[in-house]
Amino acid sequence: MSNGLHRRQAKNLVIRNAHVVDPFHKINEVLELYIKNGKVQKWGKKVEAPADADVFDAKGLYLFPGFIDLQVHFRDPGFENKETIESGVQEAIAGGFAGCVTMPNTKPACDNEQVVKYQIDRGALSDFNIFPAGALTQGIGGQKIAEISEMKIAGAVAVTDGSSWLQDSGVARRAYEYATTYDLVVMSQAEDNRLSAAGVMNESVVSTRLGLRGRPGAAEDIAIARDLELARLTGCRLHLMSVSTKRAVEYIREAKQEGIAVTAQATPHHLMMTEDDFVTYDTNFKMSPPLRSVEDQKAILEGLKDGTIDVIGSDHSPHAAEEKDMDVEVAPDGVVGLTSYFGAVMTALYHGQKIPLTEIVRKMSLRPSEIIGKNKFGRLGEGELANFVLADLNHEWIFEKKHIFSKSKNSCFLGRKFKGKVFHNFVNGYHYDLLRV
Repeated sequence: MSNGLHRRQAKNLVIRNAHVVDPFHKINEVLELYIKNGKVQKWGKKVEAPADADVFDAKGLYLFPGFIDLQVHFRDPGFENKETIESGVQEAIAGGFAGCVTMPNTKPACDNEQVVKYQIDRGALSDFNIFPAGALTQGIGGQKIAEISEMKIAGAVAVTDGSSWLQDSGVARRAYEYATTYDLVVMSQAEDNRLSAAGVMNESVVSTRLGLRGRPGAAEDIAIARDLELARLTGCRLHLMSVSTKRAVEYIREAKQEGIAVTAQATPHHLMMTEDDFVTYDTNFKMSPPLRSVEDQKAILEGLKDGTIDVIGSDHSPHAAEEKDMDVEVAPDGVVGLTSYFGAVMTALYHGQKIPLTEIVRKMSLRPSEIIGKNKFGRLGEGELANFVLADLNHEWIFEKKHIFSKSKNSCFLGRKFKGKVFHNFVNGYHYDLLRV
């Protein structure tokens, strides 16, 4: 099933003059690749290929392993007015992704093998890699543990209650132990909603000035501290999604130094924006966790530099236009973020913070694939399907609605100038030409 983007199978193709960056193989140089029937056959300074092979001159472009996003909301089944697997896949491919981990907040919730299989199969129809995260608790209700073993057998790569943090520590302990039995990573978007339930934005002088109810950073800090202690107690592999506060970064750094098996993730919008961007009351800047202070943002950037934060995930959260058009107090949290992802990351981290390119690619491709145990991704592999992107790091462009392939358009980056764009995406052996995207 075609997903609407222009594509063709890479049957007999040589890519020349591409600057390849592959942290797993410690490659950072100009190389050639030969692809046959959608699979990478070999690479090197000069590769031998049949005389009838098509030649793609990638001079000036960088080749990275395809990106893996550990936190997307594709809303399917149940909320197809916001997104479907098909439209989410289009958005992901246009953004340079080879695979996405889908959150379980669907209807019915992804708390059983049937929904896990449904999502994987729907992704396969578009020749894309959907990696479902199953729910920790039945119906994401926080009371009874879901059938984790069944979901693992069906193909789930992680368990989480998504943006509904599991507040009952007793249930959480048992669920984390259960997940550990089946070697599934526990993903947590940690925020104690009893402290922040009615909040619209970060609690600070800015929220007071705007007359909006605040969500204190302490709600995230307390929840993360609890999860880290449970990880210590149970021995589970814990992945903390959408980390946004200075204190949370400090907690995670200390936990890693103590040997707790924790990884962490930041989002592009928290890298580029702060609470000051909310001053227009635009609901496209209302998200969970909220945009934080400049001090928090600096801590996130420092965490990315020193390795405390392992990956960058979009937290792609589509909402229908009529939902986001409501008053800022009642409009839902969330922004779309797959097609803006690469431009935002390159602008903030490569051009802005001067973080080495190899480390940025590691956080977009290699580490995400390692965390969920999908080791055929995030690296080049001879005999493996082609899953990589070709990008221009210096291409300047303005992000507009026309660049969004999601059914929803609730982006906080509309009108933002980026430097860096994906021009070609190879997914499961298919070549997507994105020059017009």
